[in-house]
Amino acid sequence: MGLSDLAKKSKNILHPYEHTDVLLYYGIVAQKLKRYLKGKELAAKIWLPSGNLPFFIRRGSKDEPLFIEELCEGATEHLLEVRKGIENLKDAESKLSKKEAKVWHYFVPRKLIDFFYATNGESAGRNIDRIFFDIDKSDLPAEKAQEVARLLVELIEKDSEFNKLFKFKTFVMWTGSSFHVYLLLQKTIANSDYEKYISHKKDLPLESFTGRWAAEIKKQSKINAVGGHEQIKGAINIDPSQTPSGKLCRAPFGLHMKDAKTVDGVAIPLTVKMLSEKGLVKKLQSYTPELVVKELDELAKRLP
Repeated sequence: MGLSDLAKKSKNILHPYEHTDVLLYYGIVAQKLKRYLKGKELAAKIWLPSGNLPFFIRRGSKDEPLFIEELCEGATEHLLEVRKGIENLKDAESKLSKKEAKVWHYFVPRKLIDFFYATNGESAGRNIDRIFFDIDKSDLPAEKAQEVARLLVELIEKDSEFNKLFKFKTFVMWTGSSFHVYLLLQKTIANSDYEKYISHKKDLPLESFTGRWAAEIKKQSKINAVGGHEQIKGAINIDPSQTPSGKLCRAPFGLHMKDAKTVDGVAIPLTVKMLSEKGLVKKLQSYTPELVVKELDELAKRLP
């Protein structure tokens, strides 16, 4: 019996046995992410229901790197069976393959886990193959973030100056709470190019494309769109700061947590055209892990 068969037998895919185990879900969706995450170090944000820290992160800069092919091979029914009755990896390691043990180390049982990856690799200063804008809605409705994402994509694709500098394919994603916009570059660029053209300058906002696009969106939509990472009440941030190597971003189909006990969304790949749909946010908010697995083949067609 494979993971998909086990999922069909489970009433709750995140609780395949008597306790939480997100690995069944991630093992299934990972199969569709081999091309999108190829060569990217994976990361897991592990939520803690008690203690002083709300979560901790396992990633390739601190641990032995885990790649998508290893997750696909190491997330096995055998691994799930072994840890059904064993809580700690050290007590089960002798029963596991090396890849199974590595997957366990990142995706521990009995915890909710967000799924991330190193946007442009783990070590600082590396070349960039994708530019990433987080549309951070702060305290505003997700529908406002949808409008900002739509206008941002429109402005980027019509910006002749930007398009002379960079050749790219646009990809958009619902995060489970808001939206991400990615520019997948045909050729890698140096980190210095990111700093020169994309990185938001707080004191000189119109010097970057990001700041100019944010100003134009504010003008067109009356939404208070601002560039950069610093949150302002009543504003939506267009934040490219997780682009450089050494930074993380959310993987498609990753779970989105409200807290250590509550999944409140799932990351869903979109088409650019979908950003114009009325009622899109409500539809996206209805996705559960079970529905994602049911529609996985169709959803994965939206991945670049």
